[in-house]
Amino acid sequence: MNNPTQLSLLQDEIRRRYETLSKRLKQVARYILDNSNSIAFDTVASISAQASVPPSTLIRFANAFGFSGFNEMKQVFRQHLMEETVNYTERARLFRQTSSDDSVAPEKPADILNVFTMVNSQALQQLAMQTSAAQLERAVELLNNAENIYVIGLRRSFSVASYLTYALRHLERRAFLIDGLGGMFAEQLSMVKPKDVVIAISYSPYAKEAIELVELGAKQGALQIAITDSQVSPLAAFSDVCFVVREAQVDGFRSQVASMCLAQTLAVSLALNNAKEL
Repeated sequence: MNNPTQLSLLQDEIRRRYETLSKRLKQVARYILDNSNSIAFDTVASISAQASVPPSTLIRFANAFGFSGFNEMKQVFRQHLMEETVNYTERARLFRQTSSDDSVAPEKPADILNVFTMVNSQALQQLAMQTSAAQLERAVELLNNAENIYVIGLRRSFSVASYLTYALRHLERRAFLIDGLGGMFAEQLSMVKPKDVVIAISYSPYAKEAIELVELGAKQGALQIAITDSQVSPLAAFSDVCFVVREAQVDGFRSQVASMCLAQTLAVSLALNNAKEL
């Protein structure tokens, strides 16, 4: 079983909604589904010409699937190429191939620091604007009432999950990091109960084990908090609270600043809530 990605989920959504689209949008859908490997490299003008539609139709198509514009949709295809390229040197090379004239990759360490600082600042602002007070309050309420808290975060998400477990332990909560030591993922979550909370953290390409664990948590009746990167993430379907975090990225390398900020927010909010109860 391959790990689902934002691209595979988008392609599934396009197929599912294909018959409901207008004639022009169906042309775009067919072209995108048949030419996914070239979308990241081609310009909007080239794609519109090959799909035999005006550029405005590409924008309408992107809007129909929740994107602000077609270039934002293209980023899903571009990011997929980056995710499929494990070697960091190859990612940097691929980034240069897919960069547009107005998106030149930074070369010097100081330039890279400046760019990361800028894009992380934007990601944090977006996090604050798009995360509702109701979501945060509900998540803190779930954590406050939980008998046990199980935290899942594999591969790139592991550092955020580790910090959150560390912070919860310092709040004297029964928090357990699901790390799958010895391949015992299911065994580590086998004791989960309806009064427990499962926090699952995963980003495209979504870890297969994380999806299986949130399914197990759902079967056991546990409440769930998801920290992920899309409303159509597999984690979202099982969550009682779903935080969608858009991390900054440079040269195909994604940051974790926004996710860590959210984790700290939940931990500190829970600490302040505890102080009120004393």
